[in-house]
Amino acid sequence: MEIGLIVLALILATLLGWLLKQTFNTQPWVTETVGDTAHHGPLGDSSGSKLIALITLLAVVTSFFALILSAYALRMELGDWVPLTEPQLLWTNTAMLVLASVVFQWTRNAAVNGQAGRLLPGLVLTGLLTAGFVIGQLVAWQQLQSGGQLITQNPANAFFYFLTGAHAVHILGGLFVWARATIRVVLGRGGDVAIRRSIELCTIYWHFLLLVWLVLFGLLLST
Repeated sequence: MEIGLIVLALILATLLGWLLKQTFNTQPWVTETVGDTAHHGPLGDSSGSKLIALITLLAVVTSFFALILSAYALRMELGDWVPLTEPQLLWTNTAMLVLASVVFQWTRNAAVNGQAGRLLPGLVLTGLLTAGFVIGQLVAWQQLQSGGQLITQNPANAFFYFLTGAHAVHILGGLFVWARATIRVVLGRGGDVAIRRSIELCTIYWHFLLLVWLVLFGLLLST
């Protein structure tokens, strides 16, 4: 089990590193006009600090889930562990989160290429798919509870609720930032450099949470 967790952690770290490298090879703020640079100063506005903040957040979140998964591996070795049969709805939820990540990448590409007309449809569709994922997780919880799989029944149940709940909380945090960017686009400020930066960073966060969920889902299915 420990080897499996190490392999999953290495896959997550590799994919995250590739994602950051691919995304920031074409930063939208690198292509700012001379007027924009002069207005914000030689270093731009807060692009660097936002990137550092995001990377720090991803590192903290990765450490958080790594600790939980370590506790999961240790706890399941005890005799009172009864494996949980995961609801089939989780497959549909996973598909929605994958699609949300794909659409966000499409929206990010539109922002980088200055295609403002694609921003609002992409953001709205991403929000709907992501909200569908969260609602689907709640429905999965209700299905388990209706079947008598309560959080206090055994440790496997408790870890399932905790892992999926913690992931959903991070998704909701991302939706708050998504909502701010969407509102600015609706108000007609979708061409702003700040909007492009926000979409770029949000896209990374969405991809990251998708990778985290794939690791969690794979672990839950295998145990």
